Amino acid sequence: MNLPQNKAFCDTSFFFASLCPDDSNFGKAGELLEYCKNNSVTFYTTWDIISETVTLLRYRAGYRIAVEFMDVIKPALFIVRYEDSVRKAAEEVFRKLSRDKRLSFCDAVSYVVITHMLDNIPCLTFDKDFKNLGMTVYP
Repeated sequence: MNLPQNKAFCDTSFFFASLCPDDSNFGKAGELLEYCKNNSVTFYTTWDIISETVTLLRYRAGYRIAVEFMDVIKPALFIVRYEDSVRKAAEEVFRKLSRDKRLSFCDAVSYVVITHMLDNIPCLTFDKDFKNLGMTVYP
């Protein structure tokens, strides 16, 4: 695995798989977490991803796990803050790419953040949409 400067952007699918033993990617997520822990990898994300993750955890895994994510994991994350220009650029990405690809607006925001603000750092995700956008994805 090649994580330049020991940085990775984390998506909802990675967080969910990391916390839910019933998820089919739970084992792979655990291996990634172990690697990241051993190599002092800094996890980057956005408030959009946090919101999406808390909601998904609440609906599919329960209140306790959603709150645990907010109390334990969120404080350890580097949350990328951005201006309205990022949302505007994400709108353009969504308009351009969502017609032919299955792309959420949250993924469009993540794409802009990763490509314009984070120097294309690798993504920890089980979402195929990131790979389809040409980003470096693990696993």
